[in-house]
Amino acid sequence: MQKIDVDDLISLVRNYNPKTNEDALRRAYAYGERMHEGQFRQSGEPYFMHPVSVAAILTEMRLDDATIITALLHDTIEDTKSTYSELVEMFGTDVAELVDGVTKLTNLQLSSSETRQAENFRKLFMAMSKDLRVILVKLADRLHNMRTIRSMRHEKQVQKARETMDIYAPLAGRMGMQWMREELEDLAFRVLNPEGRNSIIRRFITLQRETGDVIHRITQDIRTELAREGIEADVFGRAKKPYAIWRKMQEKGQGFSRLSDIYGFRVITTSEPDCYRVLGAIHRRWRSVPGRFKDYISQPKSNGYRSIHTTVSGRDGKRVEVQIRTRQMHEVAEAGVAAHWSYRDGVRAENPFAVDPAKWLAALNESFANAEDHDEFLENVKLEMYADQVFCFSPKGEVVKLPKGATPLDYAYAIHTRIGDSCVGAKVDHLRVPLWTRLKNGQSVEIITAEGQRPQATWLDIVVTGRAKAAIRRSLREEDRERFIKLGRELARVAFEHVGKKATDKALKTAARRLGLDNAAEVLARLGSAELRAGEVVEALYPDLSIEKGEEVSAERAVVGLSPEQRFTRAACCQPVPGERIVGITYRGRGVVVHAIDCPALAELENQPERWIDLHWHSGKHPAAHTVTLNVTIRNDAGVLGRICTLIGEQKANISDLHFADRKPDFYRLLIDTDLRDVEHLHTVMTALEAESDVAEIHRDRDVSRKP
Repeated sequence: MQKIDVDDLISLVRNYNPKTNEDALRRAYAYGERMHEGQFRQSGEPYFMHPVSVAAILTEMRLDDATIITALLHDTIEDTKSTYSELVEMFGTDVAELVDGVTKLTNLQLSSSETRQAENFRKLFMAMSKDLRVILVKLADRLHNMRTIRSMRHEKQVQKARETMDIYAPLAGRMGMQWMREELEDLAFRVLNPEGRNSIIRRFITLQRETGDVIHRITQDIRTELAREGIEADVFGRAKKPYAIWRKMQEKGQGFSRLSDIYGFRVITTSEPDCYRVLGAIHRRWRSVPGRFKDYISQPKSNGYRSIHTTVSGRDGKRVEVQIRTRQMHEVAEAGVAAHWSYRDGVRAENPFAVDPAKWLAALNESFANAEDHDEFLENVKLEMYADQVFCFSPKGEVVKLPKGATPLDYAYAIHTRIGDSCVGAKVDHLRVPLWTRLKNGQSVEIITAEGQRPQATWLDIVVTGRAKAAIRRSLREEDRERFIKLGRELARVAFEHVGKKATDKALKTAARRLGLDNAAEVLARLGSAELRAGEVVEALYPDLSIEKGEEVSAERAVVGLSPEQRFTRAACCQPVPGERIVGITYRGRGVVVHAIDCPALAELENQPERWIDLHWHSGKHPAAHTVTLNVTIRNDAGVLGRICTLIGEQKANISDLHFADRKPDFYRLLIDTDLRDVEHLHTVMTALEAESDVAEIHRDRDVSRKP
């Protein structure tokens, strides 16, 4: 690679900024060269060639002196004895802050594990929020590294290429720097799938040999049409990048020979009205392809991109995409958000279409503001960076921007969280559609709401925007929490009554403090969700009265009051569990059968007092080995039975048998054998099931006809 000396670099800057601070550039060049002296890249060339090349890339975007100087020095703090304070002294705080920001980004491992990656993405966006030029230098740094990646060992190439494809290329695209996105993708594609890329190139060569120079012919055709209309414009044509073609083949499931729109053309006009005149001339000359027209002039993208896109059937029936824009729009299309810093003739270019980076970042960060954990944040970032946009209209004609693949639910949440939460239906172009319908450009969307409607868990599979997903998850958490608190309050009441106490608010607050929880509501919520046992709450306040004192009691010695040679079984009719008052009845050849004291079967044994034995349960924690049959009536609907079984499992109870006692078109009645620890555990399970909206009725099944 030919070395770019300081005069070459200054010349590149002076081309767009004659008022550049030549002295500062020379000092930065000399300082960087001195700091990196003796360092070499893996290719064997002097290391300083890399920062100079990064600076040269940034001159193509006509960036300010501070950014160019930052590029020259971006590795000095990281790789040399240079310090932040030295940079402040020599080049000012602005440059030193930028270099420090790039250094911190370099240290982020964006392709690491999911949680770490999400945490580092947060840091990346924080750095962007501070000064977007940090990302511009980092993207140029990555572009030059990808251009020279072949000198790295293969494993390193693959890692860098994957990181580029997953993170840096989409980020460049999201910033509006489409040319950089395409080049980064293609350079990564060369590493990740060299055979696929080479096959595309070979087919291109074959196509050109068969059809000749299609680009030149179509370009001339467009120029002829525009001349006939008296429109002044520049026309450029190009074949799309190999990776763009490969991706389109994968998306459409088509081979290269069936892929039509592999050529792209740009028409650069002198005024906005001329853009529409060009569109009319092209559509009069060639047949437009339905569904392939987008007007980003009347509805600009959030990164400032403006252009008209249309696809037409050109020469020999081949589809070609044409982009039409003014010169100023083209500058923003090339530089994206970076156009804000572009210079021309020594002053900041006053491009009316350049987006204010602060506003752009505010809009971007709003998408991530509701993320409550690392995984959610990472999901939001990737959705935001990868998504193309569609523009939909409200019934009043207001425009709502959504990512490609968005649904009416996404639209509802984009309007307001309250609208999304209460959504029960939608109309698209005045026709009722399912909520999972994918919206298209230009459609009018009307949301139908109903009071009392709440988000459903299935909605998470329907929506694609981070904002909608975060709002649905938050609502589901709140709804579950309310249910768990209600359930926990009942469980606490029973547990406290078991030891002769009351579960007052003061008692629960004290228990929360002793358990290290925030408040009484948190204690109740954890009780209801089975994250905390009622016995633990009682023990926190009354250690001597705890219902869980002592070691776990084995099922064989669960009952106290039997002689050593006596064995016992639980009566099938009443199925007593630890915590209930019990009595033993002796049976010849069967030992002792344990009944609950209120078992109806005992009535016929009242005149045989010699068979009665006074028993009680062993104190301590019992295993979940005591089966109780629950009689449950549930709604006959998809997924209800699964939810009931899951709910029982969530209470740490096991289903040992399940029998359908009655089947009706709208309801099922089930007998569910559940293995439980004690009466408190039984009450926990029954209360949890009773709180479920799909459970119509539940009671403990006690059947005298079952043999004791």
